[in-house]
Parts: sequence; structure tokens; C-alpha cells
Amino acid sequence: MIRTAILQQKEERDALLQRKYQDRVLLGEMGDMLASNLIKLITGPRRAGKSVFALQLLKSENFAYLNFDDDLLLKHFDENALIQLLLEVYPNFEYLLLDEIQNLPNWELWVAKLYRRGINLIITGSNSKLLSNEMATALTGRFIQITILPFSYAEVLAFNDVPISYETPAEKALLLQQLTEILTCGSFPETIKSRSLTRNYLSALYDSILLKDLTRRFNVRNSNELYSLSTYLLANYCNPFSVNQLTNELSIGSAHTVQKFCKYLSEPYLFFYLSRYNNKLKLMKKAPQKAFVVDNGFVAAQSFELSENKGRLLENLVFVDLIRRGYNTQQTLFYYRTRNDKEIDFVCRNMHNVETLIQVSYDLQNPKTCKREISSLIEASGELKCTNLLLLTWDDERTVKEAGVSITVKPVWKWLLDI
Repeated sequence: MIRTAILQQKEERDALLQRKYQDRVLLGEMGDMLASNLIKLITGPRRAGKSVFALQLLKSENFAYLNFDDDLLLKHFDENALIQLLLEVYPNFEYLLLDEIQNLPNWELWVAKLYRRGINLIITGSNSKLLSNEMATALTGRFIQITILPFSYAEVLAFNDVPISYETPAEKALLLQQLTEILTCGSFPETIKSRSLTRNYLSALYDSILLKDLTRRFNVRNSNELYSLSTYLLANYCNPFSVNQLTNELSIGSAHTVQKFCKYLSEPYLFFYLSRYNNKLKLMKKAPQKAFVVDNGFVAAQSFELSENKGRLLENLVFVDLIRRGYNTQQTLFYYRTRNDKEIDFVCRNMHNVETLIQVSYDLQNPKTCKREISSLIEASGELKCTNLLLLTWDDERTVKEAGVSITVKPVWKWLLDI
């Protein structure tokens, strides 16, 4: 039976390699990483393109392939027989791709054995904490982690053959039209092909993540509480919350359960939690966090907004791109409230220094809105000793000089494309 599984998967691998895929931006950054003996751990949400990225990375190499999203392989798993069969099916293979490895119980022990045997491994998985924590335990310092998120704006433009040109009104309108689709429908690869199917596709994917990646894996007894919490966070993305508040509002058993469920929801890259910046760690941990969702399309798919909230959608879009750029919510990315309770959407830190303050506002046409956003940045600039101030909008561009500081007002589409 295990031979059958391997042969079937080889046919699948060969068929996948014949397809044409959109190159991911990260491919150009891999360089000598593939040849390194370090394990390449590719993580990200389901259906974001981890397997495709791995195949693109290996398409010119002699590599073996195992997909652990296969009940036949899991049911008849025998590590010794498996290696022997791999050598028969893939003679002299140089790399071994292990897809969705988190489905295999005690996978990290087997991976450690393969590593000791000198096999060059590429591993994909949809559970960030599970994979990185177990890899860190079993193979400290012997792996590098690559995160694959849904398509970036530049990747969507390339996929749709839209040139990055804005010299004419028509060209700029096309760029903004593409960004509007990302803002409201997200950028999972499959949804870009068929925007009319986005809601059904992402609704099914969302439920699959909750059921397969969470409820079953963690043996959640009261799945209704988990669904209730995820529904609340998705409806209130970009808004502050506290564990005690969620416990009371959702009538979930205890704060400990809420905390545990919040952690579960972050592991398959469904939600991210942003802490409020404070130099004192104890105060930072006590402050409310803000929840962000990995793709704007999930908001539309679950139909939580009676009217489109472009401001929050834009803020969520900027957040995901900051994660894509390498910022993380544990050390380098936060939100902030000034002493006068003015909020700054994103504080970007480099080592011990605050390097950039970012405010996101869809539209600055209203003078009150414009004044509020600018005064918040000025106040935070003084408190955090940061002069690199950025105000991202849908399509407003200028420089504001006030109170001795300079604020760059920039269209989000230019920021996303690093123009």
C-alpha cells in the first residue's frame, strides 16, 4: 500500500511540475539557500502556495516527494520501508520535499533522523507554532524558516499581466482597480483566477482550517466556543480586545480557555495579534491587543460587514504586507497609544530603536480626519523619538510639515510596490 501511495504521489508531482505558475517574489531571494544543508521550513496558511513555491524551488533538481495530506501514506507509514521505496522510485535524489508534514505524528523525530543521514530537506506545513517550536526542540539552529502568504500586490499584477505603469489615467485606474479587488476579495491564488467564486472558496477554506487544523488536531471538545471566538475576531478585525473582555462577551468558560483558543487560531496563520507598544514589558502584556486576519477575502467571505469598511480593510492590508516584509508581532511590530490616547496604527522597530511610525487612513478629504491623523503622528513622534513618519492613504500624495516634523503622505499602492 505504501508503494502505491508513493507512486501515485510521483504522478501528482510530475503533473504539477508541468503546470505554469506565477513566480513568487521570494524565489529571487533564495540564492544559495537551497544548496545549504540547513532544513528549509516553508510555512504559511493553507492554499497560499507553499507547495507550489517548493516545487518552483526544486523544478530543476532531482528531488523526491512525499505529501502527508494523504491518508494512505499516514495509515501505512513505515520509515524504513519508506526510505527504501523512495530510493527505488527516485534514484539518487538530492532533495526530499515533505509536504504538510504536521499531519504525521512525531514528525520532528523522523525529520531529525533524516537530517542526521545527510538528506537535504525541504518541509512545508500550515501550522506556524507547531512546526517552528518542534523544529527548534529537535533541530536547534539547523533550519531556516520561510513564510509564504497569499499573493502580494506585485504578484497579483504579474499574475494578471498588468504592467506597473501609471503615466496615463487609464494605466493608473487599472492599478487601482486591481488593488480594489485585493482590498475586498483578498489575494489567495485560487481566488484571483475566479473572483466570482471567492466567497464560496474562502468560506469553505475558513471552515476547513477551523475543523481540520484546529478542532481535530487539538481535540477541541466545545467547537462551538472556538467558532464563536473566531467569528468575533473576524467581525472585529483591527479592533483592540482583551482576554477578559472576550470571556465575558462570549460567555466562554474561562479566560484560560479564551487565551488557549486565541493561540490555536494564530497557529494556522488565520489570525495575528498585535501588542500595544510600551518600553515596559509588563505593561505591554496587560494592554489590549488588536486582531488582524491573514487575508481580506475572509472578511467578505463570512459576510460580517453590513457596509464596506474601507478604512479597516486598508489597515489590515497594510498589516499583512508588513508581515510579508519580515516584521513580526513579537519583537518588531506594534500599535501605540499616546499619553493623550491618540492611536498610531503601526510602530516598526529595528533592534531597540523605533524606525517608522505608520498611520493608515483611506480618505483625508475630511479636514477633521486629516487633522486627527497628522496630530497623532506628531504627538507619537515626540514621545517615541521617531521622525520617520508615514501616512498611507488610498490615493493622496504630499508632504506635510508641521510642528517641526515632516510627514510623508503616500498612496498605499505606491508603498506596496516600493515606488
